[in-house]
Amino acid sequence: MQVTAQDVADAAAAIGTHVVRTPVIAAPRLGEPLGVRLSLKLENLQYTGSFKDRGSCVKLQRLAQQAEPPNGVVAASAGNHAQGVAYHGRRLGLPVVIVMPQTTPFSKVERTEALGAEVLLRGESVAESTAFAQELARERDLAFVHPYDDPVVVAGQGTVAIEMLEDRPDLDTLVVPIGGGGLCAGIAIWAKHVNPRLRVIGVQTELCPSMHALLRGEPPPPLRTHTLADGIAVKTPGAVTAPILKQLLDDLVLVDETDIETAVQLLASQQKVVAEGAGAAGFAAVLRHPSLFAGRDVGTVVCGGNIDRRMLSTVLLRGLEREGRIAKLRISIHDFPGTLARVTQMIGAAGADIIDIEHQRLFNKLAPRQAELDVVMETRGRAHVDRILLTLEAAGFPAKSL
Repeated sequence: MQVTAQDVADAAAAIGTHVVRTPVIAAPRLGEPLGVRLSLKLENLQYTGSFKDRGSCVKLQRLAQQAEPPNGVVAASAGNHAQGVAYHGRRLGLPVVIVMPQTTPFSKVERTEALGAEVLLRGESVAESTAFAQELARERDLAFVHPYDDPVVVAGQGTVAIEMLEDRPDLDTLVVPIGGGGLCAGIAIWAKHVNPRLRVIGVQTELCPSMHALLRGEPPPPLRTHTLADGIAVKTPGAVTAPILKQLLDDLVLVDETDIETAVQLLASQQKVVAEGAGAAGFAAVLRHPSLFAGRDVGTVVCGGNIDRRMLSTVLLRGLEREGRIAKLRISIHDFPGTLARVTQMIGAAGADIIDIEHQRLFNKLAPRQAELDVVMETRGRAHVDRILLTLEAAGFPAKSL
C-alpha cells in the first residue's frame, strides 16, 4: 500500500491547529430504536463544512514547504474539495485555480471565490473539468491537487480515525461513506493499525456504486451522479485507494435515495445535525442494514454539511409529508355559498392547521354545481389525518388524501 499508519500520524501532526478537531457525539435517539450504540463524528463542523479540509491542508502544506514551491495549485471540483483547497491555499499564500463544470450552481462558485480562488467554468462534468485542470497545470506550471487519488491526501483524511478512536476507544465498527475512497481508505489504515479486529464498513449509493463493483471484480453498472448524495457519486475509483480498501475493508454496502433522504431528515429532526446527502450516507447504511450493526458500538462520519438550503427544506418537508405531519386532501363539495367556510371550520375544529387551499371549479369532470377543494394542512400524524377524513365523510364531504 502507498499509505501507512505512520503517514496518517505524520499528517495529524502537520494539520495541528489548522483544521477543526471535530467532536464525536453520542446519538442515542437515532441508535436506540435500531438496537445500536451510535456515535457521530461531526466533520460538517469543519471551517468549509467537510472533511476535505484535512487532505487539502496536508497536501498544500507539503507543496508550500518544497524547496521550489509551485506557482500555485489547481483542482477540479464542484463542491467540498474546491473549498478545502481554496481555504488552505489562501492561508498558505498559494494562488488557487478551481475548475468547475459549467452547470455548477452559482452559490458554490460564489463560496469558492469568497475563499480567494480563481474559478473557471469549463466542461459539462467533473471529468471534463479535471481534464481541463490537468492541462492548465501544465500550461501555468501549477500543482494539480487530486481530491482523493493521492497518498498525501489519503493520509490527511485518515486523521479523522485518530480523533474518533481517541474520543471513543470502545467503538467496534466504523461506517464510512465512499466516493473515490480517500476518506475510507485513510480511516481503514489507522483503524486496522490500532485494532485489526475493528470492523470498517464502506457505503455507496445504489445510483453510483463504482467502488462496490470494482472491489467485487464486476463490470461497472450504469453510473448516475444525479443523486442526493452527489458528494460520493464518483464514477472513477482511485488507483491509490482501491487496493487499500480491497485489503482492509470488511464490507461495502449500498443505500438508495430514500435511505439517504430519511437519514438527512432524522439527523436534522432528532439530532439537530445538518448533513448533506453524502454526509448522511453512513447513518443511512445503519438504517438500511440494521442487522449488521445491532448490539454494536458504531461510529459513523458525518463527512459534510454543505447541503443547499432549498434542498434541505424540500427534504424536511417531504419527511413531514411521509409522516402525515403535512397532508393534502382533495374534498368534493357542493358549490354553494358558505360551504367553503363550513369545511375549513370543521378542519380547524379537528385540530389541523390549514397551510394552503385551492378552490377548483374548472379542470375536472364534476357537475356544474360541484367543486373540489385541495387543502394542505399541518396535522399530528397519519392517525389524525384519518380522523379528519372520517369527520368530513360523515358530514357529506367525500375526501381523500393525496
